[in-house]
Amino acid sequence: MKNIFTILFIGFAFIANANNIKVNTEKELSQAIKNAAPGDTIIMANKTWKDIKIGFYAKGTSDNHITLKAETPGKVLLTGNSRLIIFGDYLNVEGLWFKDGDTNGKSVITFKRNNEELANFSRVTNCAIINYNPIQRDIEYKWIELWGKNNRVDHCSFFGKTNKGPVLIVGLKGNEANYDNNHRIDHNYFGHRPPLGSNGGETIRIGTSHVSMQTSKTIVELNTFEKCDGEVEIISNKTCDNIFRNNLFVESKGTLTLRHGNRALVEGNVFIGNNLPNTGGIRVINEGHVVQNNILIGLKGDSFRAPLTIMNGVPNGPANRYNQVKDATIQNNTFINCTPVELAEGSDDERSAVPESTTFANNIFYSEDKLDLLSISDDISGIDFSGNKIQGDIKVDQKGFDKVTIEWEKTKAYPIPTSSSSNALKVEATKSALKTDITGALRSYATAGAVIPGNKTLPLALSTKPGVTWQLEIPEAYKEASPEEYTTIEVEPGENTLIKAIKKAQPYSHIKLKEGVYTVTKGIKITNDVIIEGASKDLTYIKVSNNTTKAPTYIFKVEGGKNFTIKNLEIDGSANLEAKYAIISPSEPTAQSFNLTVDNVRVKNFTHKVGSFFKAYKGTFAEKIEIKNSEIINCTRGLNLSYEKDDKGIYNAEEIKIENTLFKDISEFAINYYRGGNDESTLGGKLVIDHCLFYNNSTDTNGNVLKTNGIVSVKITNSIFAGSPEAKYAVNLKGHKNSISYSAVFNSGEVKTTQEAKASNILTKNPKFSNYKTFTLKKKSKLKGAGTDGKDIGLLN
Repeated sequence: MKNIFTILFIGFAFIANANNIKVNTEKELSQAIKNAAPGDTIIMANKTWKDIKIGFYAKGTSDNHITLKAETPGKVLLTGNSRLIIFGDYLNVEGLWFKDGDTNGKSVITFKRNNEELANFSRVTNCAIINYNPIQRDIEYKWIELWGKNNRVDHCSFFGKTNKGPVLIVGLKGNEANYDNNHRIDHNYFGHRPPLGSNGGETIRIGTSHVSMQTSKTIVELNTFEKCDGEVEIISNKTCDNIFRNNLFVESKGTLTLRHGNRALVEGNVFIGNNLPNTGGIRVINEGHVVQNNILIGLKGDSFRAPLTIMNGVPNGPANRYNQVKDATIQNNTFINCTPVELAEGSDDERSAVPESTTFANNIFYSEDKLDLLSISDDISGIDFSGNKIQGDIKVDQKGFDKVTIEWEKTKAYPIPTSSSSNALKVEATKSALKTDITGALRSYATAGAVIPGNKTLPLALSTKPGVTWQLEIPEAYKEASPEEYTTIEVEPGENTLIKAIKKAQPYSHIKLKEGVYTVTKGIKITNDVIIEGASKDLTYIKVSNNTTKAPTYIFKVEGGKNFTIKNLEIDGSANLEAKYAIISPSEPTAQSFNLTVDNVRVKNFTHKVGSFFKAYKGTFAEKIEIKNSEIINCTRGLNLSYEKDDKGIYNAEEIKIENTLFKDISEFAINYYRGGNDESTLGGKLVIDHCLFYNNSTDTNGNVLKTNGIVSVKITNSIFAGSPEAKYAVNLKGHKNSISYSAVFNSGEVKTTQEAKASNILTKNPKFSNYKTFTLKKKSKLKGAGTDGKDIGLLN
């Protein structure tokens, strides 16, 4: 009894010495941290803390951590250039919200003071970083940097990173104390990361090429990655012996990439693409990786963004290139309604080392669409295929794939093979046969796929709730408003009535214009999500006022982070003092992308010597530009996205889609969509042109009607190029994803294709227009009903 009393007394005395210290000012916080002892908790008062640099330098113990926490989780906001530096041992940070700030090029949270003073056994939990971005997207910094050993980031939420640099990195460079770090990154929600348009848009990166052969032993598990579209590498593994398990990837246009380093384990993950283009799965490079017990559904990417990619390597290449795939194991994965697997991908004169000693066994492939399962770019004799089961209209000529009949049962999450399919899915066990399936259920015998037939248990990736425990507000810029949520504002014709309406407009405003003329004396900035709709392009007109004393540079400027739709009206650039451009991007570099939709609009008379319908400035980025049912007439230039001249693989728009649109009397080019240099981490731009007509464009004898230098994906169909005799080329296409088909090119230069670009079904005779205003075709025209859709080639009148 005496001994028990003594122990209890000692315990009580120790607890009594621990303190809860509430702080209200930066000075109080610094003093509390300076005086902190093991077991202390420092409580930051609920309020907005602006421009505060928190140096959390302290030493707790394994039994008594020192904690820095919010008074109420989510009620302590850190803004401006606020940041957090953690250095010491056994430190916890809880409940902070970093919101709408900018750290001037430094990380938001870092686990080191310098290369020698690191954090160990420390944790950041239940915190959020939202929209913490600089003005320009090419200013680089990370949101979280993990250094030291045995640290953890968990139950945090990250959303809306728009600048260069990963959301979270694990750093090893600079001190061997960062090796064998055993960090854990778990239960986090990694939300929307828009396309960056350049390298450096990863969500997680572990290491760099400089330390890629060092062991990290970082565990990334039970996280959700949703719409992480920053670049091809959602997760970039660049060190050895890391584990990626039980994570959920939703509608993310990239892959879990084993970029450098060896012996990664990728298991228990679920990838759901919902049939969106460019959604990917897992990319394998280097040696000794194991990819098993993963489910991949509705992934529609290809090449580096395929559901599964096994790369070619560079023989004896430098550390920052591609090492050869060796001794990899790809087993017991389930692929449902995905695009083809890419094997020996990236094969070229440099990447000539084909995969070796690789096992590809006991996987299931099911497809409701016709599918050539394997896209093979080089010798794959070094891959041993066995026990793979396929069902559906799938073509595969490789041994080791068996067509079987599988009965499927729908669950809340995904279809699973029924118990009655067990015999069809029995396989020979591999040397490293799995004992459990993706849910952890024991396998009594070897079967193909990630799920034991009939097992309806959800895997951990789908049954774990990630992110902060408190209610997190989604930034306005990332909310998708339905048309019903837009507020309608009717505007009368007159001078500057439209300008006044735009100034008063709230987010999600639908501005309706009547029949008549709307004149403006200055350019209009689109600073909210706005729809401007007229009565018709023959009844509603926007033009520069003859009363203005200074020519506006533009009619409309779309600011970063905004969605602008304009429809059913005419924009006329002619005036006593003419505007240069109808629509422009932000005029300064910005970290936020924008979207532009132009529907049933006539744009004419932007004839300034550098004038154009649309201009994108250097350092700006559109996720999508869509133009349909419109006319671009009598302008110096059409769409001009050509100012990224540093040739670093950067470009101004992820996708441009143009349908049923006329480009007529354009002095220089109809479209100049430019990407210089090479950067395989991006999609590289996409241009889709369908049912368009280009007439009397490019009066330069060395010019092109369309300029698409460096753009990775160009698809032109059902279109006409005519009446441009001085043009050298109608189009000059390069690359295997560039094509023109079912189109007419007459008296408008040549169609040039190189580097595997394709031209097919091109008519070079007179289209025979019956009307040169509407460009309708004569009944005897060979373009009548000759389109891919059975409609006329050219405009859809």
